[in-house]
Amino acid sequence: MLWTVAGVVTLGFLVALEIVARHYGFAGPITNQAQEVIFAPRSGPLLYAGLALMMVVLTWRQRFIAVGAAIGIDLVFLLVRWLVGAQLSFGNGALWVILGCAVIAVTRRTGDERVLLLKGVGLGLLLVAGHKTGDTWLLITSETRPEVLDPYLATADHALGNPSWLMGRAVAATGPVGEHVLHTVYGQLPLAAAVIALYQLRNVAVERRFPGHHLVRTFLVIGLLGPAVYMLFPVVGPVFAYGADGGSWAVANLWPNTPQMIGSPHPVPFDEITPRNCMPSLHTAWATTIFIHSRKGSRLLRFAGAFWLVATLAATLGFGYHYGVDLVAGVVFAITVEAVMRAFERGWDGSAIRLITYGTTVFAALLVLYRYLPVRMAEHPWLFGPLLILAMSSVVYGYVRTTRLWHPKAAPAQLPEPQLMQA
Repeated sequence: MLWTVAGVVTLGFLVALEIVARHYGFAGPITNQAQEVIFAPRSGPLLYAGLALMMVVLTWRQRFIAVGAAIGIDLVFLLVRWLVGAQLSFGNGALWVILGCAVIAVTRRTGDERVLLLKGVGLGLLLVAGHKTGDTWLLITSETRPEVLDPYLATADHALGNPSWLMGRAVAATGPVGEHVLHTVYGQLPLAAAVIALYQLRNVAVERRFPGHHLVRTFLVIGLLGPAVYMLFPVVGPVFAYGADGGSWAVANLWPNTPQMIGSPHPVPFDEITPRNCMPSLHTAWATTIFIHSRKGSRLLRFAGAFWLVATLAATLGFGYHYGVDLVAGVVFAITVEAVMRAFERGWDGSAIRLITYGTTVFAALLVLYRYLPVRMAEHPWLFGPLLILAMSSVVYGYVRTTRLWHPKAAPAQLPEPQLMQA
């Protein structure tokens, strides 16, 4: 019943988003996804990541058949595109196999086997659909929010020492190698999430059921809720508002060499193309959840989760996509959403409600602070800078402390004391 309700709600949301996108003259997530059945996909690795997630419900023999079929279909598509001179791309085969498994589940499976296979198909399609949904949301923000609030965040960022400006110069100093590595990390975040999710779901085919909580659930909810905040707090980022990428719409060409002067921030008009997707930083939120879920993995997985978090933070700042205050809000947002999803798994109690209420309150307070007190923050950095870090750290500490109480470690069994021999 829960999966059915979730599926209906998700489908309704996608249809509504498709209608809104059509109203503004561009294709929505459903159309974009349907086009990739035949046309060149934008992200082949993402489609194969979705296939990998779907295959967690299959046996090893079925997995080899699925992968072989996907590669074979892609080779046929590549050959046809090469012959007609079209764009060479891959990923159609993965989508065909996922859809084929959905048909098999409906026509050839019954009972629990049908439900399990449909859950796997839904999981794979949701990973891809979540990415398409995010792209559509970004286009909607650029169409519906003609003014941006970058001057407020640029001013508030003085409290943290203007980290985007500092990191921008640092990344530029690393040359093309450093930039290429960070671009790869930044662009393939869904693929990293799929790797962690595959580790968490590795036993589904054996146990014939999904775990109560895994990374994909939090990942998708963050992508669903985050753009709603974009609509409330539209921001394009320093590389656009204060850099060369903003063109004639930029407030000034300052990034990354000269931080903005403290003045009287006000909304500024911007183009109808650039997404208003900075507040909060969802890349930071997603990387934070990847880090959290990698903690129970192997040493290599824990290292990969930590690397992805650090590299994502460096990329978001170093490429001028976000302000430092965006990252602080992104961490608080991610921790709060993760707490909500864990509460759904284990049930609601006082500790869960307190943690979620506190995280929500801190996140709302950050938005109010950035919007209405940025000048005060910039004028008193030694007060507001530590205060921002303390607020973020308190949410992290509250999450760690609460979840440890939810899942206490088993105490080692005590051996009985030896009996003294009686004389």
